[in-house]
Amino acid sequence: MSRRPRTATLALALGFAVAGCAAPAPSAPPAAAPGGAPVLEGTLVVLAAASLTDVVTDLAARLESAHPGLTVETGFGASSTLAAQVVAGAPADVLVTANRETMALATEAVGGEPVVVARNRLQLAVPAGNPGGVTSLADLADATLTIALCAPEVPCGALAEQVLARAGVSAAPDSLERDVRGVLTRLRLDEVDAGLVYRTDVAAAAGDVEGIDLPTDVDVPTDHPAVVLPDAPHPEAAAAFLTLLRGPTGRTVLAEAGFDLP
Repeated sequence: MSRRPRTATLALALGFAVAGCAAPAPSAPPAAAPGGAPVLEGTLVVLAAASLTDVVTDLAARLESAHPGLTVETGFGASSTLAAQVVAGAPADVLVTANRETMALATEAVGGEPVVVARNRLQLAVPAGNPGGVTSLADLADATLTIALCAPEVPCGALAEQVLARAGVSAAPDSLERDVRGVLTRLRLDEVDAGLVYRTDVAAAAGDVEGIDLPTDVDVPTDHPAVVLPDAPHPEAAAAFLTLLRGPTGRTVLAEAGFDLP
């Protein structure tokens, strides 16, 4: 029976960046398994945008199953928060963000060569049954409706601003969430009438949320880049995770979750 990956809470991830905390020393090179494949051991830390929660959790479990000596800890949240943790010295191995701009904030500070692993786009989302009768982006400006959006400083919020600007809509959000899963949770609990989330999050809601495609003239896709961090404590395991994410298995999992493939 394969072990499920341990998920680091956002609070734990934030703890990585506390000043004065020393990062663990890099692990020794792993022994070679029969056939020359490395034996991966230790604890691999993968920080990923909230929209990739299901995909990264799935792939982490697969990597653990293939390497019984390896534990994969995952931290999910707003890409801007995760990038800030990396810049502050969080001992992470892999970073996956929801846009190129946020990834650049991290790699310009610490280095690394990111590669785009998936693409995504927003949908207008409503609770199952659409109790607010929402039909278009223009409804996000309706003061009689309760609206949730991502905060503008996180990728899903910045993307929402671009979409709304193209549509000429001045939204009136009642709630600004720190990541896209926060908006999704409010929709699933029927706490709001509408919001903007990635279409993969609508799919992940498994019927609790309904998605309405955006008009093609206002739709703005976003790239999801990933990088093995230069000072990764477990570089071999980090490379193996990125290989899995970019390979046939990862591409299948991403496609099944609703991501576009580069």
